[in-house]
Amino acid sequence: MPILLQLDSSADLVTSRSRAITATFADTWRSLGADHTVVHRDLHREPLPHLTDAALHFPPRLRPAGANPSAEQEALQQVLISELVAADVLLIGVPLYNYSMPSTLKAWIDYIHLPSVTAPFDDPASQQPLAGRPAVLVSTRGGVYDAGTSTEFDDHALPALSLILADALGMTVETIVATRTLSERFGAPADEVAKQHQELAAAHESAAQTARRLG
Repeated sequence: MPILLQLDSSADLVTSRSRAITATFADTWRSLGADHTVVHRDLHREPLPHLTDAALHFPPRLRPAGANPSAEQEALQQVLISELVAADVLLIGVPLYNYSMPSTLKAWIDYIHLPSVTAPFDDPASQQPLAGRPAVLVSTRGGVYDAGTSTEFDDHALPALSLILADALGMTVETIVATRTLSERFGAPADEVAKQHQELAAAHESAAQTARRLG
């Protein structure tokens, strides 16, 4: 039974482009057969509590003596990790907020990045259960971040997520990107609006194609 774990983090519940694209991916996934399951976690509608104890950055055996983190948060951490490890494909909607990811998504990252459990610490061969697993990042941005522009390197969301998911967890990361999402709202030139429509259409097509390929 192929399982897709879909994470949405946009605070815009009506016109969000990232939510629309992840929905295209998830709908395509479901269309592949009754056995194709989608586990949907909405990090905005049901935000995770931020970590209240630094000890939760480590599993029990690596915590300092006397550490006593919240049992409730520790249990939640295990639920989130189990949910991720059980998934065949990870799909994340990543709107760019102030040049980075929404804090709700960062909270999820803080729970699931656990040395010696999901990321290597002292035995890399047995501590990367997600190695090779696909992770699809749907990145939407209101502005322009094209190569050669002054904002080319101002995206601090995808690099951070790739560092965690690919480098630490060993996942195979793919990205689907749509920019200029605020072009119509703020009266951008017609050619910029046209590019936004082209990118958005291409992103939806890429989402559908990727879902079919990975499913």
